[in-house]
Amino acid sequence: MIIYLHGYDSTSPGNHEKVLQLQFIDPDVRFVSYSTQHPKHDMQHLIKEVQKLKEQSDDEHPLICGVGLGGYWSERIGFLCGIKQLIFNPNLYPERTMEGRINRPEEYADIATKCVTDFRKKNAGNCLCILSTQDEVLDNRHTKDVLGDYYEIIWDDQETHKFKKISQHLQTIKTFKDTH
Repeated sequence: MIIYLHGYDSTSPGNHEKVLQLQFIDPDVRFVSYSTQHPKHDMQHLIKEVQKLKEQSDDEHPLICGVGLGGYWSERIGFLCGIKQLIFNPNLYPERTMEGRINRPEEYADIATKCVTDFRKKNAGNCLCILSTQDEVLDNRHTKDVLGDYYEIIWDDQETHKFKKISQHLQTIKTFKDTH
């Protein structure tokens, strides 16, 4: 089972395209939607939904993935629910990068302070991060500096922030998903 979390633009046709591409790895891809506007509510909702999907599945190696804001949530929710994560161009600081676009940016900062201390150190090896060199929204060199000590980083020279095409990484993703 692969759980897919959309980014800030939940209605982007790119979400459907990524879900279709992920079905080449695992036919059981679940799309979980959330508001993007209310971080604390979103976190509670996502934990509840992901835990429910995990309990309903017999997949020994479920994976949660997302792009941008979906990557932010995939890393945290995957860690809290005990499943591997795949993140594309994760938005590590939505309280700064999305100010003016979301209702309560301060809630992201609050979530960061309430999360498990050193959670990335405890999560090391359980997350695969794919970053675009062509990301027009985020500085992925900084993302690599923050995450590189904990997770494998793969660079992509073709895609932009929304990462429309992921097929060139499917074999790597499948290998990551299927390993213990």
